[in-house]
Amino acid sequence: MSVEAEAAEALRQISEAGFKTGPGWDRAHQIAQAHEGEAIFDAIHALLHRIEGDRFNAGYWDRRAGTDLGGDGFAVEADRLRAMLNGVTPKAS
Repeated sequence: MSVEAEAAEALRQISEAGFKTGPGWDRAHQIAQAHEGEAIFDAIHALLHRIEGDRFNAGYWDRRAGTDLGGDGFAVEADRLRAMLNGVTPKAS
């Protein structure tokens, strides 16, 4: 599976889980951890920790990824991450 496909799969898992912790969150977290140090996965990691309410840890992953896409809701953040996968540079509002 390509890096882009794995990132898309992580986003699919968490989206289908309704942006809540549980098996989909766990799978997305496993994918993000397997690619630690790659910006898109570190940004996904930030989203995952925002979902679980760990803003401190989310901030750490945002700094590593060079992103700050949160603040407008989990679905919007996931859409911004999908845009990054498609080569678009999203901006937080």
